[in-house]
Amino acid sequence: MVHRCPRLTAIATAIAALSVAALASPAAAQTLGDGLLVPAHTLRTTVEYGRDRWDQYWEGGLKRSNDNIGTLTTESATWSAAYGVGRRLTVVATLPYVWTRASEGVLHGMHGAQDLTVAAKFRLLEAPIAGRATLRALVVAGAGAPTTDYTPDFLPLSIGLGSRQLIGRAAAHLQDRTGLFADGSVGHAWRSNVTIDRPSYYTDGHLVLSDEVAMPDVTDWMVAGGYQGGRLCLPVGLMGQRTLGGGDIRRQDMPFVSNRMNFVRMHARAMYTLPLPAAPVIELGAMRTLSGRNVGQSTTLIGGLTYAVRL
Repeated sequence: MVHRCPRLTAIATAIAALSVAALASPAAAQTLGDGLLVPAHTLRTTVEYGRDRWDQYWEGGLKRSNDNIGTLTTESATWSAAYGVGRRLTVVATLPYVWTRASEGVLHGMHGAQDLTVAAKFRLLEAPIAGRATLRALVVAGAGAPTTDYTPDFLPLSIGLGSRQLIGRAAAHLQDRTGLFADGSVGHAWRSNVTIDRPSYYTDGHLVLSDEVAMPDVTDWMVAGGYQGGRLCLPVGLMGQRTLGGGDIRRQDMPFVSNRMNFVRMHARAMYTLPLPAAPVIELGAMRTLSGRNVGQSTTLIGGLTYAVRL
């Protein structure tokens, strides 16, 4: 059996699709951005806790702080599941519950179930390389939608953006017999318009007399590498997002739901498979925003636990 491990996925807007561990092998991953599949007829479930904090953010290209917010903290508890339908097909589902709060000012935090994301991953290619490595290539298709009637028009304290999405991805995974591995993926999300609770709004230099907001699509990318040996897996990498349209936060104004939100983040994670029945996997990770536009310069800490069963 080939050992596999996961990598950190974006907690920006608290959307992740994680499911890790195998019945008798070290940590194995299922994210929308990796090139791995769950073994046939195996169900993997994960519960993951994330804590994201920032006290400085980019207002357009200007980095600043805001005494009306102080430090913004976003916590999330995410349930994820992945099932191996066959050797080449895996289905993945994820649903976060999110809390937000500001340390200063009078703005109240929000909490609630966010967006359900469901996707299918299909392996196009699995090929040996030079007798020592294996290359896998996958395509991913999925959709996401809010599960509650939360308001997206209260950023940065909103728990989500409230938009339905169609998701397409391509991913590759290269595993060497020494335990070294590399991953890469690119993706695109087509987003629906959202409705806000006011008859007009101002964005990108224009007054719009409507309660409907056009949401720009987004693209993202990820590169990662690391080492998998025995029960331990240590991945590290970079990830980025680019919004295909939208305006900047206006000077001294709150963020708006259709603002462009671009970033580059570095992430690292450690996973260990416990020598127990069902081989539960514990994981700890961290992520730091290196650059951005209309996002906070945040630090994220993550912890999770995964179990797997054969059905």
